[in-house]
Amino acid sequence: MRFLLRRLAFYLVTLWIAVTLNFAIPRLLPGNPIDIILGKMRGDVSPGTYTALKDALGFTDQDIVGQYFTYLWNVAHLNFGLSYSYFPEPVSTVVAQDLPWTLLLFGLSTIIAFTLGTTLGIICAWRRGSFLDGTLPPLLLFLSSFPYFWVALLLLYVFSVTLGWLPNAHAYDGAEIHLTWGFIGNVIYHSTLPAITIVISSMGGWLLQMRNVMVSTLAEDYIVMAQAKGLTDKRVMLMYAARNAILPSITGFAMSLGFVVGGQVLVEQVFSYPGVGLALVNAAGNEDFPLLQALLLFIVLAVLIANFIADIAYVRLDPRVRAER
Repeated sequence: MRFLLRRLAFYLVTLWIAVTLNFAIPRLLPGNPIDIILGKMRGDVSPGTYTALKDALGFTDQDIVGQYFTYLWNVAHLNFGLSYSYFPEPVSTVVAQDLPWTLLLFGLSTIIAFTLGTTLGIICAWRRGSFLDGTLPPLLLFLSSFPYFWVALLLLYVFSVTLGWLPNAHAYDGAEIHLTWGFIGNVIYHSTLPAITIVISSMGGWLLQMRNVMVSTLAEDYIVMAQAKGLTDKRVMLMYAARNAILPSITGFAMSLGFVVGGQVLVEQVFSYPGVGLALVNAAGNEDFPLLQALLLFIVLAVLIANFIADIAYVRLDPRVRAER
């Protein structure tokens, strides 16, 4: 328990530093966000409009310390102000609209890629030297060497443009969301190509990492002892070798799940997928500091939560960590 409490304290301090930097960086940049918005308006802008816009965006005459504590209060209540690029939509509304699509597509794709890659890595290591071990890791590593957007464009050209089997853009057909089986099927239909892109591009890394660690683990004395005791190959492979070999992959998987919140920017752009990554690009292009702050803060928070969950998994899987508590 002491181990987890120390880790929790570390993550809380890290979150506080991230929030502080999130507050400071936009205020150190040149330019005035209000002037950016007014510059997009045609005609003269009255002083009343300027004052109303300033109040709506949360700009006050407080000193920097007062602004900082106001910012902390607003963040604690998930109040990030109004978005410049989606004005007058609140930032929380924009994030709430885009975040579920990113979690649905990239969360499930990352879990599928990790599960398939890790499982195949275990099998290849257990049957090292076989035809499967000699062909599958190089093939998947070759596919993983290509950038996400290149694989996305290739799949888009083959399965959408040439064959016409799958759609080439958006998350669903129509303008409204209906929680029906037909709509769910339509969402899956549109998500197939982006999901395949992510799985193909990332599965090789999980396979190679698991295989290399598993091969080293199989040479340990406790594996030889387990085999000498007459345990079944399946039990030795899963409960002794794979359980210990998977520990380094857990940290990488936790980081990947954390960065899922940020989405895959290039993949979302290629498929015009309405996720957080696309919103991040639009916010950067429009100098939408409140939206950028909120998205970056959510990414940091997701990474910290995912790593804390990984620490809990370490305590569960590794007796040496439990001995340090």
